[in-house]
Amino acid sequence: MAADPDQPDAVVTVVGIGADGWAGLSGPARAALRSAEVLLGSARQLALLPEPADLPGAGTSMLRIAWPSPMLAALPGLLDAHAGRAVVVLASGDPMFFGVGTTLTRLLGPERVRVVPHPSSVSLACARLGWPLDEVEVVSLVGRAVERLHRFVHPGRRLLVLSADGRTPAAVAALLTARGYGGSGVTVLESLGGPDERIRTGTAAGWEETVGPLNVVAAHCQADPGAPPRPPVPGLPDDAYEHDGQITKREIRAITLARLAPTPGQLLWDVGGGAGSIAIEWLRTHPSCRAVAIERDPVRADRIGVNAAALGVPELHVVRGAAPEALSGLEAPDAVFVGGGVTVPGLLDRCWQALRPGGRLVVNAVTLESERTVGDAYGRLGGDLIRLSVQRAAPVGNFTGWRPMLPVTQWTVAKA
Repeated sequence: MAADPDQPDAVVTVVGIGADGWAGLSGPARAALRSAEVLLGSARQLALLPEPADLPGAGTSMLRIAWPSPMLAALPGLLDAHAGRAVVVLASGDPMFFGVGTTLTRLLGPERVRVVPHPSSVSLACARLGWPLDEVEVVSLVGRAVERLHRFVHPGRRLLVLSADGRTPAAVAALLTARGYGGSGVTVLESLGGPDERIRTGTAAGWEETVGPLNVVAAHCQADPGAPPRPPVPGLPDDAYEHDGQITKREIRAITLARLAPTPGQLLWDVGGGAGSIAIEWLRTHPSCRAVAIERDPVRADRIGVNAAALGVPELHVVRGAAPEALSGLEAPDAVFVGGGVTVPGLLDRCWQALRPGGRLVVNAVTLESERTVGDAYGRLGGDLIRLSVQRAAPVGNFTGWRPMLPVTQWTVAKA
């Protein structure tokens, strides 16, 4: 946002508003609106307020502007166009909870934004349901795929889903049913706090209601008999993934993720993604983790996307191409896993060079040729070199014996 060097930076005021409109606003919120020269908000939010002439103490020249679509792209230009004027932005509920207040503080800095909050839809929903707010998982599906919900579905978990529109409740119910949670209780709370507030309850499998666009979905997850568990910790069963055999096996995967050390906000490169299991389980450890899977085989690349959606991380970025060429232009990673293409000339050096200070490089080798490459790199860069061997019990005629998996040589090195 441009600023006049001869004028102090103006403060943008963000006012939270509920479905009850002007009647539910606090004194400070009303005062902020009366002083506004420019009022920005969605058409629905603007319609909740009286016209300027009907606002006691408000200027009749107040300019009301409904957000264009897409809003985020237009926001900087709108603020620039009205620099130097008293700008007030309307937000639904608490502006700092999945709201435009967060966007504005990132864009302008917290010192340039004043926030006047209103109770969030989540607070109102918990009050209606009698659910402790600190024991609820909140998931926003505004502008996001419904598959994101998968990672939060666990027996006994209480979920509050911020809906994108009136179609979200049916999509949530269908996802729960497909996951084997059809008996889960589903409550849809519409227009919370407003004169048209309505609450309806049912089960995921039996949900057939039509609801309005302004709603929150509450789900109390109850697993049906036989529903497969999908815990958030690394080491999901191999059959949780679609794969053609090119997958880091469960036991090795859990050890590999421990070495990669997923950390909130950090970025992983999964080079030679295969089924995408390493990148997917990295992302499942924390909602702010990020990952890129690089896979040259188009069928496997498609399969990574399918697995990511099914396991609740549709945001996984899949790069289709061969490393190291496909690594060009990617953001520098905090961790790199190389599970395929270890012997490609220059690949390990390229990954090491790209790694941020403090980052971890983990390489798994299963062939003599890849072990030789890893051994050379270990000799130059140090780190830890271990060999992992797993045996699984399997039938041997009428008896049971141990069937060994291919041993894996694993090299881990941290960048100073």
